[in-house]
Amino acid sequence: MRKEILRMERVTYKEADMIELEDFNLQIYEGEIMGLLPFNGQGMVALLKLLQVNLPLYDGYIYYNGEQINSWRESSGTHNRIGVIQEKSSLVESMTIADNVFVLRHGFKQEFIQEELLNRQLQPFLKEIGMEMPADTTVDRLTVFQRVIVELLRSVVAGNHLVVLEEIGALISDRELEALHRILRYYAEKGFSFLYISPHFEEEKKFCDRVAFLTNGRIWKVIRKEMLESQTWEVYDYNHYNMEYTQMVRQHLKKRERENRSRELYCSWSFFCETIQKRIEFPVYQGEYLAVQIHENRILQEMIERLQTETVKDDKAAIIQESPTESMMFHGLSYMDNLCMSLSRRMGNIWKNNRIRGSIRREYEELLGEEAFDTKVEDLSEKQKYQLIYSRVMLQNPQIVYCIKPFKGADLAHRIHIWKLLERLLDCGITVVDISLNLSDSLSLADRLLMIENDGTVLEIGQENFAHVPRNVPWGSFYTNIVN
Repeated sequence: MRKEILRMERVTYKEADMIELEDFNLQIYEGEIMGLLPFNGQGMVALLKLLQVNLPLYDGYIYYNGEQINSWRESSGTHNRIGVIQEKSSLVESMTIADNVFVLRHGFKQEFIQEELLNRQLQPFLKEIGMEMPADTTVDRLTVFQRVIVELLRSVVAGNHLVVLEEIGALISDRELEALHRILRYYAEKGFSFLYISPHFEEEKKFCDRVAFLTNGRIWKVIRKEMLESQTWEVYDYNHYNMEYTQMVRQHLKKRERENRSRELYCSWSFFCETIQKRIEFPVYQGEYLAVQIHENRILQEMIERLQTETVKDDKAAIIQESPTESMMFHGLSYMDNLCMSLSRRMGNIWKNNRIRGSIRREYEELLGEEAFDTKVEDLSEKQKYQLIYSRVMLQNPQIVYCIKPFKGADLAHRIHIWKLLERLLDCGITVVDISLNLSDSLSLADRLLMIENDGTVLEIGQENFAHVPRNVPWGSFYTNIVN
């Protein structure tokens, strides 16, 4: 009989009288990699909170490693020994790898820390998963992938029976993701269990033992491994979004084919990368959607910093930052002020010119909704925030827009909305450069793909060869059918 590691039984959880999880049921067994695919964001934050801390429940029970740890009758408020790996690191950057793995774990009681001993103790853990990292390296010198591995090792050393990974695929390259999958499978075979959260079903079905579908704070369906590759199961929400996405991409490809665009050079993008001490160059063509996949996070960060500097100087260029609904919103300012923010570069008197502001409002009310203009920006829905950001960029009237990880952190419904907003930029003749660590949904919009290797080598792949990209590409099988 399989050992149960986690069971959440009929859990209902409220915050500020709002139901975040309702009648939530989830089971994870020893040595299992359980996938979790969220259709929308409701319940995700609450779920992660409850896994880490035993907060008061409105209803239901939570069991961990064979013991009841929380219930509607009594909640202790204590922390659980469950590892959580996500974008925000839980490591202490000023400390070494060995210190983070051993010293900071629960139960470490040595008064005097013997660094050399800890370094030697770490080596077998690194060796068995094929990783090479000096144990005395401080965390602030690690790549994102190395940091993820260190957090995983800390959970393994601490004996955490369950480790949660939240959308790690958006943080590391495809090659690193493949390596991580191999390491997770190794530890699963040793009895560790994992909850693998990702908005991409194509990624989960190839890797996870089961996949649970989360909608509106409730698990609606759990698919077993033997059924994941078949079409014998149905989930309404997934099939609904899949059909909508299929139709969008089909129409987009036909439209781009009819346009018969000339290959006119817009610019040659070039910068000297300090990380590899090498110049990286590539052409950008007028009106294209160029997907740039970067395998090395430090190269990506350098490129982003360079873009942020360059776009400030170039009136014809705009940048949509990573997680724009957080990084590009100006709280405290009105909706109209947020919308017109980029216009101050073109017309300095926009803040006092009520005639122009009124004209803009009338023009965009039909698109954005009249009620949005009278709503505080912090009270906008996630969809309304995306509409605001992309409309602000459109008002700037750029010739080229650089998008940094445009699909990162978006659930299935919002990914489709972002996709439509990006297509809108293309429809206006704007050149779009999508810069990411992994491919996400970018290939379904892209005309070209550039893959920048760890050594700075640039490999170009044309649209006709997208179906053969050997990576965990979301919607990859669907795209194969379309291009063929």
